[in-house]
Amino acid sequence: MAGKKPAKSKPTTVVNRRAKFDYALDDELVVGLSLTGQETRAARDGHIQLKGAFVTIKDSELWLNNASFSLKLNERGNPGTRTIDTRPRKLLAKRKQIDELAVQKQSGMTIVPLRLLTAGRYMKLVIALGKGKKKYDKRETIKRRDQDRDAKRALSMR
Repeated sequence: MAGKKPAKSKPTTVVNRRAKFDYALDDELVVGLSLTGQETRAARDGHIQLKGAFVTIKDSELWLNNASFSLKLNERGNPGTRTIDTRPRKLLAKRKQIDELAVQKQSGMTIVPLRLLTAGRYMKLVIALGKGKKKYDKRETIKRRDQDRDAKRALSMR
């Protein structure tokens, strides 16, 4: 008799790895996310991409723009078909937090999504204020990362 299949380990966070490279990040803030059922399933399965996503403030509300959700279509005869949905999604934060972000945004900062947390009952999005890096800043980051890697390698060789 066959036993139970081992459960697939689902990712509990979806990370925007590009954000740390493209922006000099400041304060982080954890906000809620208003999703439909299909979007929640896509998030729990890890079918989300935050690369290129950004947060805007419209009518004193936070909106997540350009985040790609790969939604499963429930069509007969086409099992497992998916569609990409990039519509804006409302973020849930307190009025005081939104006002503080609006003031920072006026001074030239950008609000960037860093991680989507799906571990608990609720979906949470970690956002941060960031200032866009110039090309020479990005080169400096790559150079520093290479130097750290070489130093670590040299220490482990001893």
